[in-house]
Amino acid sequence: MGTRTEPRYAYEPDTVFPPGETLAEWLDERGMTQVELAARTGLSPKHVNQIVKGAAPITTETALGLERVTGVPAHLWNSLEISYRSHLTRCAEHERLADDAE
Repeated sequence: MGTRTEPRYAYEPDTVFPPGETLAEWLDERGMTQVELAARTGLSPKHVNQIVKGAAPITTETALGLERVTGVPAHLWNSLEISYRSHLTRCAEHERLADDAE
């Protein structure tokens, strides 16, 4: 006799913020500039700014650099990035399907 499992419904928020917003808040709370963060992580100021804007992804290497500077574990930066990029992909897919339905 098999066991019956109830269907699972994952929570899918309507809005997901880029991890750069969390990074920007962290910088503001500590009075650190993007330029200073760039120097401490070895990234260019332009790249840090693109991360903050959500235009550039946080790679695993970048997450490790952020962990060293911020103390926020790399796995959290990676998780925020994956959630954000998945959300963008899901939204694009919904738009494509809506366009196809028309």
